[in-house]
Amino acid sequence: MADKLRREIRQKRPFGSVQEEVLLSIVRAADHASVPMNEVLRDSGISASQYNVLRILRGSAPDGLPCGEIAERMVSRDPDLTRLLDRLDSRGLVVRNRDTNDRRVVRAAITDAGLKLLAELDGPVAESAKRTLAHMPASRLRTLIELLEELRSGGE
Repeated sequence: MADKLRREIRQKRPFGSVQEEVLLSIVRAADHASVPMNEVLRDSGISASQYNVLRILRGSAPDGLPCGEIAERMVSRDPDLTRLLDRLDSRGLVVRNRDTNDRRVVRAAITDAGLKLLAELDGPVAESAKRTLAHMPASRLRTLIELLEELRSGGE
């Protein structure tokens, strides 16, 4: 089992450290786990980042959020949130307006069309997550959540 990642990526030499192997394994697992959901999203014409923004905005409806706060809440950082919002805006899934109190701040909000799209995707996305992790018992998934939370805390 210990050399499985090396075999998967056809690496002949041992990893430089256990930390390197863990990080590469996390990246490889994240890529593997994201494929089914990305297929669901691709069929609807949006990316995982766009889906993430729509979910964030659904949670803040009807007021929306400043763009900076959307960026802070993203699961995966996207360096060009403006272009991402442009695409969602052009499809009528979000609207953007200048904040009435501070004209420098742009707020984005989800539209009815965006809410409808999310409602259509809720079931298929949830089902893809269940299928992706169906081979793992709930107790192992809870342990995995704890380990990943520990990783994200950075030793705090």
